Amino acid sequence: MKIQKWETLKSEYLFQRPWLTARRDTVRLPDGRTNPEYYVLEYPDWINVIALTTEGDFVMVEQYRHGLGDVFTELVAGVIEPGETPIEAARRELLEESGYGGGDWEQFMVISQNPSCSNNLTYCFIAKGVVKISGQHLDANEDIAVRILKEDEVYALLRDDKMKQALMAAPLWKYFALKSR
Repeated sequence: MKIQKWETLKSEYLFQRPWLTARRDTVRLPDGRTNPEYYVLEYPDWINVIALTTEGDFVMVEQYRHGLGDVFTELVAGVIEPGETPIEAARRELLEESGYGGGDWEQFMVISQNPSCSNNLTYCFIAKGVVKISGQHLDANEDIAVRILKEDEVYALLRDDKMKQALMAAPLWKYFALKSR
């Protein structure tokens, strides 16, 4: 049996805000069945950065996450603004959130938070050899502390189930898996 795409018969926006849009679609499956209530969350595309200093330390950030009600250590991450490429957004976010920049950059992977109900992608980058070039330039609603961690400290966050953001854990696990080969 070959799996086929669904046909969207109708879309209705239930909620539209700058960072979140909720849509209800009526879809027809390839076998003819209709689902009148399939919900999709629309977000802008995102980036995150595995940033490594010239010494090989990880540039991480620590911030409160209201959804889980706790403080977490994470990769630098953010939204791709209209008109930006993913690499431009990644460089901007690293500088804004941490004050680090420069280095050699490569796109590492592209992932989805949940392709069944979200329409955006996260572009993951590795930046090697970054250096401190300024202070932070945070948005009005950001409260972020910079943390410089050794490789074993980052690995421990993953191993000990301390990193809850799957879109950050996935590229870090890939990084460590490829490094061990």
